[in-house]
Amino acid sequence: MLNEKIREIRLAKKMSQVELAKTLGVTKQSVSNWENDNIQPSIEMLVKIADALCVSTDYLLCREERRFIDVTKLSEDTIQHIQFIVDDIKKSCFD
Repeated sequence: MLNEKIREIRLAKKMSQVELAKTLGVTKQSVSNWENDNIQPSIEMLVKIADALCVSTDYLLCREERRFIDVTKLSEDTIQHIQFIVDDIKKSCFD
């Protein structure tokens, strides 16, 4: 499942294997091997992958379904606005 999550998130972010590899300082072949479930990344690399894809390691490992949005460098007012939008969307989906 880790392999599927890495691929799913990378594609959702419109990143190529080459781009992810460059961000992580590894080869494209390493990314390909992870995504094809040929090898597993080390714990240290798992943390780097999570950081590069802006998700938690628990999310990558399918231990948690919550996703997070990186709001670093945004103002509190902007963050609050985003939260209102998310809350509205959740409400409309679950009503």
